[in-house]
Amino acid sequence: MVKLKLGPIVDERPVKVTLELPAALHRDLVAYAEILASETGQPVTDPIRLVVPMLERFIATDRGFSSIRRRST
Repeated sequence: MVKLKLGPIVDERPVKVTLELPAALHRDLVAYAEILASETGQPVTDPIRLVVPMLERFIATDRGFSSIRRRST
């Protein structure tokens, strides 16, 4: 079994964001949502709901960003 970087998606109050995605990226998000649902046993979530946790995970694991942020605070 493959270990995905995202875990279950927490249901939080939605915030409306307008964003245009390339079609290929949207297809990848749909596929990721389907795989995540099968891995976590949750229903398939709207692929757009993956964007925030993915960005949070990216920022949390970006060592360069973390280093600069620590120095600037």
